[in-house]
Amino acid sequence: MGNKRIIWGAVLGGLALGIVLTVALVSADTYTSTNDSCMRCHYHEEADQLWKQSPHYLNGSGVVTDCAACHLPPKEDGIARYYMVKIKMGAKDMWAKMTKDKDEIDWAAKRSVDHAERIVYNASCLKCHQNLFPEGISDDGIAAHLYYEENAEKLHLSCVSCHLNAGHYIEGYSHQKLKGKVDTGSGEIYEAPAAPERFETFTETVPGTNAAIRMVAVPGGEFLLGSPENEPRRRSDEGPQKRVRISRFFMAETEITWRQFWSFYNETMSEGRTPPALVYEANSRPGLDAVTGPTPPFGLPDQGWGMGDRPAITMTHYAAETFCLWLSLKTGKHYRLPTEAEWEYAARGGTDTPYFFEGDPRRYDPQGLRRLFGADTTMIARYVVYSGNSPAHTQEPSWIKANPFGLKNMLGNVMEYCSDRYAPDAYDRISDGALDPKGPQDGGEFVVRGGSYADAAGNVRCAARSHTRHDDWLRTDPQNPKSIWWYSDVKAIGFRVVCEVPENIE
Repeated sequence: MGNKRIIWGAVLGGLALGIVLTVALVSADTYTSTNDSCMRCHYHEEADQLWKQSPHYLNGSGVVTDCAACHLPPKEDGIARYYMVKIKMGAKDMWAKMTKDKDEIDWAAKRSVDHAERIVYNASCLKCHQNLFPEGISDDGIAAHLYYEENAEKLHLSCVSCHLNAGHYIEGYSHQKLKGKVDTGSGEIYEAPAAPERFETFTETVPGTNAAIRMVAVPGGEFLLGSPENEPRRRSDEGPQKRVRISRFFMAETEITWRQFWSFYNETMSEGRTPPALVYEANSRPGLDAVTGPTPPFGLPDQGWGMGDRPAITMTHYAAETFCLWLSLKTGKHYRLPTEAEWEYAARGGTDTPYFFEGDPRRYDPQGLRRLFGADTTMIARYVVYSGNSPAHTQEPSWIKANPFGLKNMLGNVMEYCSDRYAPDAYDRISDGALDPKGPQDGGEFVVRGGSYADAAGNVRCAARSHTRHDDWLRTDPQNPKSIWWYSDVKAIGFRVVCEVPENIE
């Protein structure tokens, strides 16, 4: 009898303890899933205010969606995963609260699609939004949701790619087709293009617009294209080095800005589609005074970062070439994209080191145990907008200093298109001493240079090469056929123009 009492006591005690623990865990789970609990650690005061201005709080139905509904996966998809994510995110927020100064956190970067896709769960979106074709949805919305249904699993599509402001209000954000012309701001409307008489820096003025482009005179010369085998962070496609000669040319001081690109858009925008072959054909027809330009993008492609003098982004290589055609026809000069050799020559500014300023990529971008000692990035931060100093988006040219030729943002800020097709062995095909070499004419992708605001120091070296990824950069574009003007899945891409020296200039 004594043993039975002990056993029953243990059973009842264990049962009571289990009930208490279960109630405690449920209560803890419930409490830690409330907005008040989240805001204790996730202490961005604006988060609550912006949530209350978003469709998840302010909507006609009166339904309110809380933090946990979006930032945790549904329990139905796996209770273990739910709690693992919850513990991980909670611990991360608690650590941030204890170790970071909230005023030093770049909250704007937290509103980017890249970040949102890491902390918002698509399954949670679909748990509530089971009907993707509600009453009143637009034709564009129907096309986009049909595309999502057909390609979601294959392309890993995410709801927040198109509905970034659903959870937290973002001023100016829109994912509807842009309507009408875009305001390019105030300023003089130019009547005539610039007429430089000497080979020196001048400011191009685009007739009929308020767009002006400062064109830097880049003297001709000789340099080593590519990087030496012992350069830190070097990649195999950066060699073998070849000594080449470059003729003089003019190059835009900065990447083409939104003010300049929207001037082109306003004059040429179209709902039509012009095959690339027709653009090249038009370029050879003197006197042509009309160009078919970009169709309207979805929303404002500046990502809410600002326009004006920031670099224009997300346009395709074809759109950049069409801009050059338009600029040529408007000014009577020959504008085009730079060759890869011209671009590197201009970026180096007469230097032959990894950057056009002093510094070792290993010091600016420490890896392994070096990370424990930090890095002195004072020098690189003066000249480059990159992952070490950018708030995860583009900046105006005034942010940094120019290179020895007087060009800004040659490294960092946004990747820049070149006219060359990309090939990993492109330099093998160039002869030493070649004059104005051009890349291969075959290949499906184009060279992009300079790296971007999102790149580490090793990827913003003068010799670092990359290329377009056309299909990947159109992954979430629901249009059929897909846009030839705008990319849907890359933000850090832009371009600058070069101008060939007119024959009348000595």
